[in-house]
Amino acid sequence: MSAHCQLTGAQPGFGNNISHSHRRTSRRFDPNIQRKRYWLASEGRHVRLTLSARAIKTVDTIGVEAAVARIRARGVKA
Repeated sequence: MSAHCQLTGAQPGFGNNISHSHRRTSRRFDPNIQRKRYWLASEGRHVRLTLSARAIKTVDTIGVEAAVARIRARGVKA
């Protein structure tokens, strides 16, 4: 599964682990990505979205219809 949110566009950030001796090695900061299934009443079907935890809260606030409209406006298939 790709670490990429369909609604917010959140994707991994990159940085360094810094050890006690101050050596640096590469690391990745992944967003908290979940796959969630929603009922889309306007189309009479379920949609499965790949969302970050923050985006799931956004869907709870604005509703699934508006969220799918935003996703499609970004040019992502939903």
